[in-house]
Amino acid sequence: MSHVESVNVTITDLNALKAACTRLGVEFLENKKTYNWFNFSVGDYPLPVGFTAEDLGKCEHAIHVPGVNYEIGVVPLKSGKGYTLLYDFYGRSARHDGEKLKEKFGTGLTKLVDGYSIEALKAKARAKGYMSQEKIVNGKTHLVVTGF
Repeated sequence: MSHVESVNVTITDLNALKAACTRLGVEFLENKKTYNWFNFSVGDYPLPVGFTAEDLGKCEHAIHVPGVNYEIGVVPLKSGKGYTLLYDFYGRSARHDGEKLKEKFGTGLTKLVDGYSIEALKAKARAKGYMSQEKIVNGKTHLVVTGF
C-alpha cells in the first residue's frame, strides 16, 4: 500500500536542506530524479494537494537514509517557488520502510523540518553579518543570534 504525503513547509534553500541532512546523518542525493516508494498509489489514501498519482515518485533531488529502501523526494512546488518533501509513510510494523522513515525523522518529518529551519535561519543570520549559536534548553534547540 502506498500512503504518500507532503510536509507543511516550503523548502527555499537547498543548501540549508543539505546541511540538515548532514546533521541528521542522511544523504542528500542531488539531481536524483526519482525517489523510492511503494511505486503506485492504490487509491486508499488522499494524494498530496496539487499532485496527481502520475507525479508520485518523481523529484529533482532525493534524501536517502542508509539501510532504508524508501526515500524522500525533494519535489518542486507547482507554483515554481520552492520545493516540498514527498514520502511514503505507510507501515504496519517497525520493519516497514515507511515506519523506518518515521522512526528516523518523526511523524511529518518533524526532525528534518526542524533541522532545515535551523540551518536556513543560520544562513540568513550569516548573510546579514550576524553570528549564531545553537543551545539546547529543556531538550529543545534554540538559536541565539548576535552581532559581530
